[in-house]
Amino acid sequence: MDSDALQVVRNDRFAKFIGAEIVKAEPGYAVVEMKITDNHMNGLNMVQGGAIFTLADYAFAAASNNSGNITIGVNVNISYLKSPRGSYLTAVAREVSSGRKVIHYSVEVTDENGELAALAHITGYRK
Repeated sequence: MDSDALQVVRNDRFAKFIGAEIVKAEPGYAVVEMKITDNHMNGLNMVQGGAIFTLADYAFAAASNNSGNITIGVNVNISYLKSPRGSYLTAVAREVSSGRKVIHYSVEVTDENGELAALAHITGYRK
């Protein structure tokens, strides 16, 4: 986890602001966790969708930039499956396919009970 591209990911100020932390990062795979605080809640007292989206996007960034190439997301489709329970969320990003420039990832976001809260499909572009 010492590539220049991954260091750029680690410098993500918004991810730090929401408390997202890289637990594991390998080329094509990453695990990111986020402790849920009152600041992550929406008006319905559920985790705000933007916080879940950011966690999934950050996991994608950690996995896709770990090969040493700068990769940016160009399309994201996220489905929110259930309101998460517990005090933290985990996002696991996995490479589905990889070309010279275009890559595809799947990111599962689970709550602390291991229940699937959201599923994201992300297309990235390698610069």
